[in-house]
Amino acid sequence: MIIDCHGHYTTAPELHNQWRIDQLAAFKAGQPTPEYPVISDEIIRASIEENQLKLINERCSDLTIFSPRASAMGHHEGDQRISKEWTVACNNLIKRVVDLFPGTFVGVCQLPQSPRADLTESIAELERCVNELGFIGCNLNPDPSGGMWQTVPLTDKYWYPLYEKLVELDVPAMIHVSASCNENFHATGAHYMNADTTAFMQLIQGDLFKDFPTLRFIIPHGGGAVPYHWGRYRGLADMLKKPSLDGHLMNNVFFDTCVYHQPGINLLVEVIDNKNILFGSEMIGAVRGIDPTTGQYFDDTKRYIDAAKISEAERKSIFEGNTRKVFPRLNKKLEAVGR
Repeated sequence: MIIDCHGHYTTAPELHNQWRIDQLAAFKAGQPTPEYPVISDEIIRASIEENQLKLINERCSDLTIFSPRASAMGHHEGDQRISKEWTVACNNLIKRVVDLFPGTFVGVCQLPQSPRADLTESIAELERCVNELGFIGCNLNPDPSGGMWQTVPLTDKYWYPLYEKLVELDVPAMIHVSASCNENFHATGAHYMNADTTAFMQLIQGDLFKDFPTLRFIIPHGGGAVPYHWGRYRGLADMLKKPSLDGHLMNNVFFDTCVYHQPGINLLVEVIDNKNILFGSEMIGAVRGIDPTTGQYFDDTKRYIDAAKISEAERKSIFEGNTRKVFPRLNKKLEAVGR
């Protein structure tokens, strides 16, 4: 079975996207939020069948862990109320996709984070999505200020109430920023990579997993710069008098395979232990075109894993086994239907 741990609803209906524009315009004008539009099942079906589902079938994967579009989470826009309204609408839309395509998608939620708010609403929405909607994880933005980094590190106790809930519910969080409002940082080319790398370094500097030994994080996009500079981070851990990374972080931190060329995947599977790698494509996402050097889509990451010089057992772990372990609620869902 091939499980894609990293998919976003980047083709959400235009009615949904327009409501967000109208919601923010109303907020800026001091007016009430407009009513959310009626979106038919047929519109949702078309948005998936003509896009994600078409590529899933062409690329021969089986199941996608699906969440709202990360770049549109927009935690830096509006306030806590606006963020909650938008988040609930986005998560409810994911639930509808899952219900329409139950054998192909399983839900992961965004959280209603806001730079000026505590995590009360985020915890409540996480509980709702897991307990009521059947979701199996969440996306956690380490920089809700949108590229300005007006927040505390992930190891700060500000985050602890959310971590306690993640542990209680036994669900992981993917560390995933949203759009950048800082002109220095292109969203997907710089801000995403910076955040992945920054999150890993924050975790090195702290001792978070002593307090939360079962907490699990996925750092997407192949871990940013981390695998490429693995020696640097091992050395920094040593200089900071931290344990080796194997024990300090790597029972709790996992990287996906959203790396869009063969040499990058080759490095990832050589440097990072197999147990810490989850198959992911993020399609249809940041890089949508065809690589002129191969004639294949950049984000067809299955091809890279198929071609990697690893054993079949290692390949199976990346495609399926590791994700089942990191997402135990998914594993229970699959076991319940004999998959």
